[in-house]
Amino acid sequence: MKKVPSSEQIMQVYYTDPREEMPGFIPVSCKRILEVGCGEGNFGLLLKQREGVEVWGVELSEASAAIASTRLNRVFAGDFYHNYPALPKKYFDCLVFNDVLEHFTDPERALELCRDILVPGGYIVSSIPNVRYIRNLYEVVVQKDWEYKAGGILDRTHYRFFTQKSIIRMFSSKGYTVVSCTGINKTNNILAIMLGVFTFGYMADVRFLEFATVARLS
Repeated sequence: MKKVPSSEQIMQVYYTDPREEMPGFIPVSCKRILEVGCGEGNFGLLLKQREGVEVWGVELSEASAAIASTRLNRVFAGDFYHNYPALPKKYFDCLVFNDVLEHFTDPERALELCRDILVPGGYIVSSIPNVRYIRNLYEVVVQKDWEYKAGGILDRTHYRFFTQKSIIRMFSSKGYTVVSCTGINKTNNILAIMLGVFTFGYMADVRFLEFATVARLS
């Protein structure tokens, strides 16, 4: 029987994952970047390989923030709202939320606050879990279940759930222009593939675990 990872093991992945699928979504023009939920700073390290890039972080876990502070230019320990007053206004040209916004009780409020720390025309880049992912749909539709877990789409620390359509609506409603909303971490599940084919692409979104969104401050 396959061993189920413990909550501690799952959280360790969250804090250390460099998210190698995400740097390509950061516009090359961006030089001053803030990652909210930076973990141990491994994603920021990838960004710092670009010439002239400065990466700051905010991290809820004090232990992870301490490690990130050795890798990034500046790191704030604690939640985003607590640290927000200390963040420089109109300074960052890109904010990053890698699997973070779904942990906010009110992500729309966070996006409103982001307007004050972004330069005009700055970007928000995020990855957000897709509640229509095939494995999640299978549990809901076939198994008639909705069981919160230690990680994944039904992570018990998720307050909000999103589809591609609702992600775009959220950013647009807060004054951002959605440049792209791209499915990432695609499954090769045969049922998911068939649903996409036989619905002429209408249900192609069920193959994607998450959506990477690039939104520009209007």
